[in-house]
Amino acid sequence: MGKYFGTSGIREVVNEKLTPELALKVGKALGTFLGEGKVVVGMDTRTSGEMLKSALISGLLSTGVEVIDIGLSPTPLTGFAIKLYEADAGVTITASHNPPQYNGIKVWQKNGMAYTNEMENELEHILESESFKKAAWNEIGKLSYADPKEEYIKKALEVVNLDDSYTVVLDAGNGAGSILSPYLQRRLGNKVISLNADPSGYFVRELEPNAKSLEGLAKTVRVMKADVGIAHDGDADRIGVVDDEGRFVEYEVMLSLISGYMLRKFGKGKIITTVDAGFALDDYVKPLGGEVVRVKVGDVAVAEGIMRENAIFGGEPSGTWIMPQWNLTPDGIFAGALVLEMIDKLGPLSELAKEVPRYVTLRAKIPCPNGKKKKAMELIEKEALKSFSYKRLIDIDGVRIENDEWWILFRPSGTEPIMRITLEAHTKEKAEELMKKAKEVVERAIREA
Repeated sequence: MGKYFGTSGIREVVNEKLTPELALKVGKALGTFLGEGKVVVGMDTRTSGEMLKSALISGLLSTGVEVIDIGLSPTPLTGFAIKLYEADAGVTITASHNPPQYNGIKVWQKNGMAYTNEMENELEHILESESFKKAAWNEIGKLSYADPKEEYIKKALEVVNLDDSYTVVLDAGNGAGSILSPYLQRRLGNKVISLNADPSGYFVRELEPNAKSLEGLAKTVRVMKADVGIAHDGDADRIGVVDDEGRFVEYEVMLSLISGYMLRKFGKGKIITTVDAGFALDDYVKPLGGEVVRVKVGDVAVAEGIMRENAIFGGEPSGTWIMPQWNLTPDGIFAGALVLEMIDKLGPLSELAKEVPRYVTLRAKIPCPNGKKKKAMELIEKEALKSFSYKRLIDIDGVRIENDEWWILFRPSGTEPIMRITLEAHTKEKAEELMKKAKEVVERAIREA
């Protein structure tokens, strides 16, 4: 992580660290990095979006790069527009699931995948040194406006089709998904009941779609006797799902179900997930001809894994899914259409969810100063290797040790001064016993670091 770019682009409080001046410089840096070509720019619903987007576009134009402004746009639509307009990059002004006072800048490659750490480091270098390209007065970039929503819907309807019609409650969280997700569902032939669909930038629920933030959605599904509830975060790159009985479907269960459905739809192959995903996924997809490959946490790592392994599907246990047959941008809106197709072909979600094995997952956060993280992780790795009898070790992102009945992941947070422990076991007793021991290992390592 650099000075500006974190685990998911730049994300800061508006007019504190993230100012129009910084957005202008990022625009100049990206234009300089590209040298020439065309960039698609979209934004989510936050009140600061227009201000930051205008500054970023000014920076891009000053380097001679052409800009297509698609205005209010969920992240998946930006990813789609990059390919549609054959652009060389894309930018979304978004802070995804962060609170409304935040905003961010996330850059996308021409194939729809987010910029890698290496690419972001190059942007940082240009930004820091202010070695910006300056176009002559007659070579300043052209600005045009476009609306790719209709093209997106048409293309999605070529990939997904339903034999029947369903009642869908859709909670867009006052985010950018409001302008696209309900419309795609309606065009699939469904009856849509929209919640929090005013793209105002004032969020009436916590943006991360989880059991607590989606209580209103769950209640509406029950009252309206709907077939499913679908929810998004601020830029709709994520999906949260409520089943036909009005229960939030845990992320791990949903990830397993959709992975299984992708194997049924597109044939046997590899499924990419992150090191913090549980065993339920492996156990559920194996009989369907799926093989799970784990990568670092983050959508870039998942997208890279998909390309490297030529995988059928990639997803994180946070509701971030990437469907390579569609795009390499995480897409909660297209994911919503796929969930409906799965229900249409396989039956009600409440029934499907019963097929996914349930294990006990525990999580803990332990305060750890950022300066101690590196040393603490070295000590944890040494100590964990001695304290636990395990069969396999994965050290691509933190340290994950596993055997056939359990796994433990020790990982420093990329965004906060904490060390995370995630573990899973077949029984509650075993999980608690492992957590007690894991906490002791981490606390000792932090003390000694």
